[in-house]
Amino acid sequence: MVANLFLLLAAGTLISAGVYLLLDRAMTKMIMGLMLIGNGANLLILVAGGSAGSPPILGRESEIYGDKTADPLAQAMILTAIVISMALTAFMLSLAYRQYRYRTEDFIEDDTEDVAITVRPSFASAAPDHDASDDPETGRMTSDGDDFGPESFEAPLKGDKDD
Repeated sequence: MVANLFLLLAAGTLISAGVYLLLDRAMTKMIMGLMLIGNGANLLILVAGGSAGSPPILGRESEIYGDKTADPLAQAMILTAIVISMALTAFMLSLAYRQYRYRTEDFIEDDTEDVAITVRPSFASAAPDHDASDDPETGRMTSDGDDFGPESFEAPLKGDKDD
């Protein structure tokens, strides 16, 4: 099998440009990056499918290729990849439209909660499951943390009953 160097370079260029755009923080550039990566992958599948040939239909031969048939698996995979990338692009466009409706800007910022988690101290009392919580009976701080279990559940409210 002889691979076409121009198609390989084109696929590499498409994928590298797609990765570059995908690493940006603008939603439209991310969408364009995903589309370029999908097209580059389709081109790689096309190159990996081998050389051209007759249509992969039983008993059908062409004058140019004779009884040498093209690989139908590569064609089916490319068609499936086109449908999947179209659906992914439609989903990303709907996310971009939703973001535009709420915040009229295309830039995706860092989540403040993620930043707060990364700067949290690493000692055990700062962990979410070992906090110094108030004692439910006295209201004083304890170092035991939350005591979850049947004893610490709230009792049912006693008050007006619907009779």
